[in-house]
Amino acid sequence: MKIHGQAYRTIWLAQDGWRVCVIDQTRLPFRFETVTLSSIDATAEAIRSMIVRGAPLIGATAAYGVALAMRVDASDAALEAALVLLAATRPTAVNLHWALGRMRERLSPLPADDRPAVAYAEAAAICDEDVALCRSIGEHGLPLIRDIAARKRAGQPVNILTHCNAGWLATVDWGTALAPIYLAHDAGIPVHVWVDETRPRNQGAALTAYELGAHGVPHTVITDNAGGHLMQRGQVDMVIVGTDRTTATGDVANKIGTYLKALAAHDNGVPFYVALPSPTIDWSLSDGLREIPIEERSAREVTHLTGLGEDGEVRWVRVVAPGSTAANPAFDVTPARLVTGLITERGVAPASAEGLARLFPERAQGAAA
Repeated sequence: MKIHGQAYRTIWLAQDGWRVCVIDQTRLPFRFETVTLSSIDATAEAIRSMIVRGAPLIGATAAYGVALAMRVDASDAALEAALVLLAATRPTAVNLHWALGRMRERLSPLPADDRPAVAYAEAAAICDEDVALCRSIGEHGLPLIRDIAARKRAGQPVNILTHCNAGWLATVDWGTALAPIYLAHDAGIPVHVWVDETRPRNQGAALTAYELGAHGVPHTVITDNAGGHLMQRGQVDMVIVGTDRTTATGDVANKIGTYLKALAAHDNGVPFYVALPSPTIDWSLSDGLREIPIEERSAREVTHLTGLGEDGEVRWVRVVAPGSTAANPAFDVTPARLVTGLITERGVAPASAEGLARLFPERAQGAAA
């Protein structure tokens, strides 16, 4: 995707060929800055502090973190230590554990001398595959938007509501929930996106609005609680969100507040789609409410907000009454019964064990075994 006319991925190698560059998403939308990662510790902190975020991008970054570790020490002990350190950074996003498992499987059989080069190659392959998966998600989601557009009066936009950020900033490129929207916009289909601000970190207002604006997609930022009102008034044609972990039965964990949007959509007959690449499916889980770990983040993300002051400086301000405590569950789980369909790189599936098994029979059979 492009920022100020220049094409970017969210992660790439520096010119020296070994350090890893990422966009610092904690500085957006007011500052576009990059961070260069030169150690596994720096990589772990970038994931933990959400310099990088979004399930697919977390996995890709972790893979490069392993490569950085192997460059220093490629012993069995160092490999295991790197995997353990990175696995502990974010508990909910399954792509993290998928990517680390793939790195372990690829590197463990090799002699230490071969591991650094292979680790970099495998991390690059994970990034390239993510781009292809997300592009394919867009292609399978595009007909859903096109069908709605065909039923509207000429020139009327398809109004799509999304929550949090599931665009290219959450992946290596293209995004998940936003990929069909980008393809629809590029195809000349009128679209308009309702962007939930997504408290507490405001990743919709800060990140989704930023990238939609950079691509020229019409959008409007709304408070998190406005979605149901807009659905009641017929101003939302469909909802598309992303997910950090999806069970084999179609339950989805996504940014806190997603469940409430699904309830409102269900009550108002608005289609509710979840877009995801297959590495986001946790085939070992069947009950999202009981089995998906929900990350509890710092209360400061609730009690404070970051913004641009009138003097042009970015600063934190407290918005909660002094002395009040705050809870900050980062995700909630939307039951499969509230999901109209799962948009994957292989097509759109019902949110059910049977629906996913039809698209991914090899994975479903492996999970059953």
